[in-house]
Amino acid sequence: MAMAAATAAAPSLRFAKRYCSTLSKKSSSARVRFVVRAQWKQEVLWTSAPLVEIAPAAEQLFHIVLDIGRNPELQKGHSKPGQFVQMKKEEHKPGFFAIASPPSTAAKGFLEFLVKDVEGTTSAVLCDLAKGDKVDLSQVMGKGFDIDQLYPPEKFQTVLFFATGSGISPIRSLIEAGIDANRRSDVRLYYGARSLERMAYRDKFKEWEASGVSIIPVLSQPDGSWMGESGYVQAAFSKNISIPDSSQVVTFLCGHKGMVKDVTDLLSAEGVPQEKIILNF
Repeated sequence: MAMAAATAAAPSLRFAKRYCSTLSKKSSSARVRFVVRAQWKQEVLWTSAPLVEIAPAAEQLFHIVLDIGRNPELQKGHSKPGQFVQMKKEEHKPGFFAIASPPSTAAKGFLEFLVKDVEGTTSAVLCDLAKGDKVDLSQVMGKGFDIDQLYPPEKFQTVLFFATGSGISPIRSLIEAGIDANRRSDVRLYYGARSLERMAYRDKFKEWEASGVSIIPVLSQPDGSWMGESGYVQAAFSKNISIPDSSQVVTFLCGHKGMVKDVTDLLSAEGVPQEKIILNF
């Protein structure tokens, strides 16, 4: 998911000196570029990391892997599914990108992303890179998904995921982090894309289903051979909401604003508490 890029304001030199001094004591291997203050007043520390893998993930989407093994702050920073980083190349405007891999991958020294190739954006610049190129990225940001809302499993038997396009990134992180799906009676993923060619992570569907997640792909512009759900995610969900007990439901959403709003309205109408309708920001 590439969120709207934030415009950086003036550097905070006092913070930079203090933070860089601390960082040099903790990890001499992390290369500090500069510190800026983001729009929401959070300090941003820029470092660089090499790109170790880049490959098509679907039409207009690329799978990108960065090596953060020499930066323990980044490794520890990814502690929850749903977190994100800012990324850029040289002086291009930074963009916001959800981390697609689970925190266990960060612990091994890598961060994975699903990046949409949109002409004229930082995303397009990243998609044009090659293995070995370096990318500037911030520390891990955001509160991520409130996964404590999932437990105990026996109390929350229905877990629903909703994603559209590259919004599958943080949902993938959550599913692969482990949600005890096999201890619940109903775990569903509604995943929308324009076509099968634009649907990322189809190679992971069997693995996710084996863990206990039922996958409902929804195509808005399918070809004539498609036999599954057509239209939009919210419409597919409204056809078979199937929530016997709203007090046992936890939901996670990421993607198109219209989908998020419509699904939220449907869930609220079914009596699902607001705190159980969870976003990653």
